Amino acid sequence: MKQDIGIIGLAVMGENLALNIESRGYHVSVYNRSTDKTTKFMEGRAAGKNFHGALSLADFCDSLAVPRKIILMVKAGEPVDKTIEALLPHLTKNDIIIDGGNSNYEDTERRLTDLAAQHILFVGSGISGGELGALHGPSMMPGGAAEAWPQIQPIFEAITAKVGKQEEPCCTWVGTGGAGHFVKMVHNGIEYGDMQVICEGYDVAKRLLKLDNDTIADAFADWNTKRLQSYLMEITAEILSYKENDTSIVDIILDTAGQKGTGKWTAINALNESIPLNLITESVYSRFISAQKELRTQLSKHYPKPEVNNAVGCELYDIEGAMYASKLLSYAQGFELIATKSNDKQWGIDLAAIAKIWRGGCIIRSKFLDNIALAYQQEQMDTLLFSDFYKHVLPEAIVSLRKVVALAALNGIPVASMSGALAYYDAMRTDTLPANLLQAQRDYFGAHTYERVDKPRGEFFHTNWTGEGGDTISTTYNN
Repeated sequence: MKQDIGIIGLAVMGENLALNIESRGYHVSVYNRSTDKTTKFMEGRAAGKNFHGALSLADFCDSLAVPRKIILMVKAGEPVDKTIEALLPHLTKNDIIIDGGNSNYEDTERRLTDLAAQHILFVGSGISGGELGALHGPSMMPGGAAEAWPQIQPIFEAITAKVGKQEEPCCTWVGTGGAGHFVKMVHNGIEYGDMQVICEGYDVAKRLLKLDNDTIADAFADWNTKRLQSYLMEITAEILSYKENDTSIVDIILDTAGQKGTGKWTAINALNESIPLNLITESVYSRFISAQKELRTQLSKHYPKPEVNNAVGCELYDIEGAMYASKLLSYAQGFELIATKSNDKQWGIDLAAIAKIWRGGCIIRSKFLDNIALAYQQEQMDTLLFSDFYKHVLPEAIVSLRKVVALAALNGIPVASMSGALAYYDAMRTDTLPANLLQAQRDYFGAHTYERVDKPRGEFFHTNWTGEGGDTISTTYNN
């Protein structure tokens, strides 16, 4: 009997995804470059189930029904290319390769083109939810060769998380090209921002309000039943409550954070697209700063802490409002980046559909994604800041964000992402910014020209500021 689908890569995500697929009634072939992993899996968690454990790629491919459907769960970058190269001699026309890792969308587009020339359908699919999501139901973001979607749709929709009364699957065809991996990249960028905002709220509660971990955990658990309901709030409350021998584990974890690059990619793409993604970018920088532990320790001995300053009143509920406002602004920035790239690449991404599939299974699943999905379904807008939902809830939450950012600044507590969120909000709601002076400076030293408020947009002028510059102007460019 031929197997329905195959998975290459039996690390945590690959193994759990294989078990998930098999549990939905499918027959699954598995292969791992280290054959001992395959053997261990077949003798352990896969024992007695509908799996075929292949010890060679030839056997693996021969075991699959045609057209073959193969999910790669290997490390992004060169390992994906090498795996594809090794697979090709064993494949036939219209077989489907699905990259389920966190690949750069540009790599996905290159592979899509290269494999199309060999009549192989390629799909780049973001998969979010961590190891438990992979096992019980992740959120999946496939994109690439559209002809592959009807072949893999039943399996993908069967294994993903389900939400709402209609049990809607947390999966949709995102779009052509590298759309799937681009959306997953932005998802991860938003995840960086969410995590940093929560950490800043915790830090303010602990260092400014002098609350213990149990009290903060109780507050976070309570907020998780209301408008801040989300997976990250849920696990944070559990983390803060977790103890070993009456010691909070979180207090003995070294304050250096790791990262795998997707947040950085999100920031780089925002820069390339001229999208102000400052909250997420600050969250990436915060991880970089955390990694400089030894340098921070040395510097802490040379610079004094500011004296306690309670000039701004701040209560626990203000931290909730500050986190809520920051998260809303982060999602607005992330969705604007997706929309801009989708328009540039003509991917045709449905933003409402993306919000819907992020409601379950994925790491950033949040209650207000229902509101965001509804806004995109019912309103035409360039940014979520124009939505009725944002205009209704954001102003009240911003009041708390101002208090938290101000008090943190007065007391020397870094809240980079919250500060970035507030600066973004204030800039976006401001009709007149000081960029007029900046443009005058550019024209002064580089003859870069400027537009005028008393002339139509698109007309450019130059002033001979020193009397020595003449009328020659610089070439206009925006890159």
